[in-house]
Amino acid sequence: MRRFFFPVLLGVVGTGVLLSLGVWQVQRLDWKRGILHQIETQISAPAIALPENPTEAELEYRAVEFHATPTGRELHVLSSGTSAGTGYRVISAVTTDAGRTIMVDLGVMPLEAKGAAPDLTPTKILGNFLWPDDKTSSTPEPDLAKGIWFARDVAPMAEALQTEPILVVLRQASHYDPRLTPVPVDTSGIKNDHREYAITWFMLAAVWTVMSLWLIIRIARRKE
Repeated sequence: MRRFFFPVLLGVVGTGVLLSLGVWQVQRLDWKRGILHQIETQISAPAIALPENPTEAELEYRAVEFHATPTGRELHVLSSGTSAGTGYRVISAVTTDAGRTIMVDLGVMPLEAKGAAPDLTPTKILGNFLWPDDKTSSTPEPDLAKGIWFARDVAPMAEALQTEPILVVLRQASHYDPRLTPVPVDTSGIKNDHREYAITWFMLAAVWTVMSLWLIIRIARRKE
């Protein structure tokens, strides 16, 4: 029986570890679904008026509605993989009817339209608060001379545009800048691969079990 001890131990431990990883991914799947549900609830909730001091912890993704006029000051964030394709996200400084100046992500502008003048028509904006995490350690620094950025970074953008550090992503407007295609906030860009990971771990557990049984059978036949 000693000759079976190690293959049985290897099979049990290996299968147990792989099954536990699969169960962990199922738990992560439920957790991620809960997060996505919270985000979707915030996005679709009734719009509120622009609050005095919105915070990320309380109002991330929350719908907000206000009247504003673009100032003409804007930054262009080079973006790809959006529903509007590759182009520049236009982060515009706007002045609200209450006299506040904040930033609005008006949508994506084609690369060839970069030199086009902004539309300064007053508009009613319906959008969602966002504190994006586009910037990573490998993100290049912005080209300030050309006004080209490579990630939405609220604090330095607000400083560059001389606005409050508030970013609203446009969902609907009473008037649209003809250069732009709005790209509203949604959950499509948030990955949820935990189901695939769970299936992979469970399949590996099945393969490990079969291989362990095969090894035990070979040892038994060798003895015969």
